[in-house]
Amino acid sequence: MLFDHTSGMSKTVGMTTITQGASMGWQDFYARRDALNAAIDAGELRTSDAFPDEHELLLALHHRWTQRLTARVEQAELDSDDPVDAVGAAWRRTAADNEALRALLDEHANHLALRPLINAEHRALARAAGLTEPGDSPEEEAQIGAAFVALQRTAPPHPQRRNPVERLLRRLVPSA
Repeated sequence: MLFDHTSGMSKTVGMTTITQGASMGWQDFYARRDALNAAIDAGELRTSDAFPDEHELLLALHHRWTQRLTARVEQAELDSDDPVDAVGAAWRRTAADNEALRALLDEHANHLALRPLINAEHRALARAAGLTEPGDSPEEEAQIGAAFVALQRTAPPHPQRRNPVERLLRRLVPSA
């Protein structure tokens, strides 16, 4: 599982800063969710009462991305014997399913608020894919993870593998 073997990338990186450690009521939750959805739908950073500055909004957007990516990577790790393919496919599926969110984060990737989070994400992906060694420095892990993500961005989509029986039937029945 992704967070069993990573350090420095907690599930709530940045979020405790935004909420100042306070609990959030349902009204606050829905206001924040709506503000995030509005920013994603518009494809631009829109500050609001829920997110009074871009820094907080970017942290929350990245948190949403991390939640979705983490779920996919953890599931892929359980379902596959090849961690590189599994983690890569998980990243590509998450990016494809969250195109607007990914585009917004990519547009602001050099923002000071996102750099440490992106580096932590890259380190976690490199570790989950089995591309790093225990003695690698965090900087090396981040570079390996960044290269891995760059490859995923340019990788052709993998065709769905069909089971052998289905392939045989398709050959036998041309109209199938």
